[in-house]
Amino acid sequence: MGDGALVLFSGGQDSTACLAWALQRYGRVETIGFAYGQRHAVELACREPIRIALAERWGERLGPDAVIDIGAGIAALGETALTSEVAIAMGADGLPTTFVPGRNLLFLTYAAALAYRRGLRRIVGGMCETDFSGYPDCRDDTIKAMQVALNLGLERRLVLETPLMWLDKAQTWAMADELGVLDITVELTHTCYLGDRTHRHAWGFGCGTCPACTLRAEGWRRFRESADA
Repeated sequence: MGDGALVLFSGGQDSTACLAWALQRYGRVETIGFAYGQRHAVELACREPIRIALAERWGERLGPDAVIDIGAGIAALGETALTSEVAIAMGADGLPTTFVPGRNLLFLTYAAALAYRRGLRRIVGGMCETDFSGYPDCRDDTIKAMQVALNLGLERRLVLETPLMWLDKAQTWAMADELGVLDITVELTHTCYLGDRTHRHAWGFGCGTCPACTLRAEGWRRFRESADA
């Protein structure tokens, strides 16, 4: 198994930063995305323009892409604010209604299976415990536990890498700047939970009011203040 990387790539800000990060480090990088019935499915349409833009810089380092449709399975598990017209709010369990139970665990399992087939050792994801919505499947402990489980189950030495785990959104913007993909991140990525690409802000497209937009906008503000200081 080689030391190439498979990046969980949604078309959003965080996964784009992770893809650029991987391309900077590894000579062979592939991507995997997921259609899971997300309300912001427009992010899937953003993926290929981003890949094209990054390939102009990193060339043949960027390898094949795969999109896995798990929408029926996710839908069968119940509604969430990311997969149906449910209001975005805090639930009775203390988690936001945007939490899709098991989503990242499924993503990592599918990614590990593909990495196994493709001979890739590293799996890169944008999970973050600093600026996040309390999703338990974004925690560092969860990722470490998944790495152990996947290696046992596949009899491989996979490495799960989360370069954003301890970064806040301002630092993620700074990473994009340092990697030379700031303009790509602003113009081409999609984060808005409501799938809005009609409103253009300094930090990119989005409704400007959902939790994802609010976090992105606040991170941009702090990043610009730091850059201008």
